[in-house]
Amino acid sequence: MFDFVHRKRRIVQIIMGLAVLPFLFWGVESYRSNEGEDYVALAAGERIQRQEFDQAMRNQQESMRATMGENFNDAMLDRPEVRSAVLEGLIQQRLLKHEASGAGLAVLDPQLVEMIQNISAFQEDGKFSKQRYEELLRGQGMTPRTFEARVRQELMRQQLIAPYSENGFVSATVAQKLMRLSEEQREISLVQILPAAFLARVKPDETAIKAYYDSHQAEFQLPEQAQVEYAVLSLEKLAERTPVSTEEAMKYFEEHKSEFGQTEERRASHILLSAPASAPDAERQAARAKAEQLLVQVKKAPQRFAELAKQHSQDPGSAATGGDLGYFGRNMMVKAFEDAVFQMKPDEVSDIVETDFGFHVIKLTAIKDAKSIDFNEVRGQVEEQLKKEKAAKLFAEMADGFSNLVYEQSDSLQPAAEKFGLSLQRSGWIGKDAGEPPYLTGRLLQGIFSDDAVKGKRNTEAVEVAPNTLVAARVLDHRPTRMQTIAELKDKISALVAQQEARALAGKEGKEKLAQLHAGKGSDISWGAVQRVSRKEPQGLDNDTLRAIFKADAAALPSYSGVENSQGVFTLIRVNRVIQPDVPDPATRKAFAKQLQQVLTQEELSSYLAGVRTRYDVSLGNVN
Repeated sequence: MFDFVHRKRRIVQIIMGLAVLPFLFWGVESYRSNEGEDYVALAAGERIQRQEFDQAMRNQQESMRATMGENFNDAMLDRPEVRSAVLEGLIQQRLLKHEASGAGLAVLDPQLVEMIQNISAFQEDGKFSKQRYEELLRGQGMTPRTFEARVRQELMRQQLIAPYSENGFVSATVAQKLMRLSEEQREISLVQILPAAFLARVKPDETAIKAYYDSHQAEFQLPEQAQVEYAVLSLEKLAERTPVSTEEAMKYFEEHKSEFGQTEERRASHILLSAPASAPDAERQAARAKAEQLLVQVKKAPQRFAELAKQHSQDPGSAATGGDLGYFGRNMMVKAFEDAVFQMKPDEVSDIVETDFGFHVIKLTAIKDAKSIDFNEVRGQVEEQLKKEKAAKLFAEMADGFSNLVYEQSDSLQPAAEKFGLSLQRSGWIGKDAGEPPYLTGRLLQGIFSDDAVKGKRNTEAVEVAPNTLVAARVLDHRPTRMQTIAELKDKISALVAQQEARALAGKEGKEKLAQLHAGKGSDISWGAVQRVSRKEPQGLDNDTLRAIFKADAAALPSYSGVENSQGVFTLIRVNRVIQPDVPDPATRKAFAKQLQQVLTQEELSSYLAGVRTRYDVSLGNVN
């Protein structure tokens, strides 16, 4: 078990480096503290709350924005397929948690400590900082215990999928054959027959226009839409406008000095004789006896501690380094282990320490004393923390008042905006399935399109669209669902029918020319420039065209084929020559085999995850 995490350190570091940030923005505790009836799915009997889904959507939004930069548009996110994909990811997390639990997987405390200490977000100068760790968690309303439970769960998930993400195998023969296919080149010429060339020939009549209109009714129905104004009460905005005087900051600093200074940390090494609490008594007694023998050896020659740890410790995470666990503070180890370490003096060796993991011989190697810090060094942190605390108190006081006021004075949001110092914002035209993130989504959209809001002209209730963020909205203008008339759409439908008929003509001509080529005719065809393509380097050709090129009979050249794409473009293909690749050098073959193995591994993992999905009951709600 230890060995798995030790070998997977890099993978887990990457996962944790990505996973930690969303949870710093919104603690896991928030998921559990707001469980109610508003859930978007049931996975293996466990609810996925609307609030959790909305947060996952915000995380996806930030990820896409970071990846795409200025090219990102919020509208990209608010699509049914994106929302479904995000929900499917949450469902997969739940199901894998159940799989791991059913498989009896576990993560021991030393494993957990090692992983957390390797998360870069908690490090300063390349080393784990307990102060930074606690500050980051405290700033987001999280406790170490909650965060550590999340990390433990993620490590269990990694243990579960490891066999499917490591064991892809490709034989040398298969790899070589696929590599030759990948690098084989074909010399081709193309001719494209475009629908645009036939548009002048087609003139849709009234009958064709009406037939198209009648058979495409769903496409011409305008969805219900609304324009709204809305007010946002959020802890974040309150914190931005909450003043903090120097006197307040200094007083807060004096009252919370221990939070900003460095607490005492100790460095220890240990020799673990593994014997879980659930092991038979005989096994635990044998482990204890072995630990006592090692203790005698250590007492006689303390300088051999590291050597003995390398030889005998059953903690692979630290045995290789002589049992060194590095520096750690309180609440980082199991209680019995911690109590022993914090009672010892430097270079002292403990008696046998029993924990749920087995029996330990511990040596204290160093102490890093608690250190106070000057106010000016942490003034920014102090002010930020104090602002958050003041704003949290203010938000708690204002939340009920805001909710009550938008309900009691339901004919306007202005009274609430004035009382709580909020600005009213205005949306564009939004639909039930197409809001404006981050506020006009989910349950608030349901309220906006309710009869109370549309027909009754009343404010929506104040909806918590994110932790500590309340939004109330009011419909300013409304467009009901309606079918556009054929008169409104005549020009549009005429163009669509013309395009449809032009595609048919292009396809007809393409097939006729292909038949001529197969009959040994077609000398009047003006072929494009000769080019070389391969599966590896398709030169921008689409998959259907590439597939047709490599299906051509290489024994009878030139070979002719044709393919029609989704836009109605018919491409005539002439394969002139087949060029076999040179025999690759060993390094190239090895690199290709490795890439192929990665693809196979991913396929195996995908198959496993699909199998997990079928083993549990999953019911979906409304994610719009």
